[in-house]
Amino acid sequence: MHSPSKAKLAITALAGVVLALVIVSRPLTAPLPATVRISDMTWVEVRSAIEHGYDRVLVPSGGIEQNGPHMILGKHDHIVSWTAGRIATELGRTLVAPVVSFVPEGEFSPPSGHMRFPGTIGVSEPVYAGVLEDIARSLKAGGFKTICFIADHGGSMKVQAEVAARLTREWSQEGIRVVDVDDYYAAAGDLQNKFLESQGERPAAIGQHAGIADTSELMAVHPTGVDLSRHPAFGLAETGVSGDPRRASVDRGKVLLDLKVQAAVRQIRAVKAGI
Repeated sequence: MHSPSKAKLAITALAGVVLALVIVSRPLTAPLPATVRISDMTWVEVRSAIEHGYDRVLVPSGGIEQNGPHMILGKHDHIVSWTAGRIATELGRTLVAPVVSFVPEGEFSPPSGHMRFPGTIGVSEPVYAGVLEDIARSLKAGGFKTICFIADHGGSMKVQAEVAARLTREWSQEGIRVVDVDDYYAAAGDLQNKFLESQGERPAAIGQHAGIADTSELMAVHPTGVDLSRHPAFGLAETGVSGDPRRASVDRGKVLLDLKVQAAVRQIRAVKAGI
């Protein structure tokens, strides 16, 4: 049996090199993905989406905090993940970054705010600001032109607004905007209270934390995260609850969530229109 000649080996090797060069030089392409969530996409799909005009991205912030004995600690994460997906879909040409779970929750020592309750995980305001800033810088480096911060937790609002304003000033000459979508929390919150009051609920029953609104929203998007049989009739000092979550319902949750989604969509569209 004869061994291959040196000429044949050389030709084979050359063919392999040429094939490799062709493969490497061929541009990577991908169809538009069937999801708006960056974490479920490849980098090639993200690049393709941006090239097709998907240059706006939402950065949702949730929180891991106590929500009374009847509701899981990850309430904010589940709610803002769901609403961000709805907002992106309604806006069109918009993607969604993963939820930022760790936000300001109070002082560590002595514990204050939600930090008084086991299971709450918070970060300081400077740390949260740094996380938001670096996420925005990452998204800018990837090609996004409009970066929208959306917080489901009231303690995140001040920092979110400051970071958005500072980065917008820094990047204004590049045509890049960082938006503090504060209507999602503030304007929608006012509308939610008016809706519940129109249904006969009083402010004391509506509450301010883990009451009717919060509980109804989570029941609508993640029902296994709520167990109203665990809620005793105690006040804020004992349970971490403000309001009466026993008056929550899935139907109310759907309406309340839609108020938040529509408030955010209106504000983001107004920013794009220069209003």
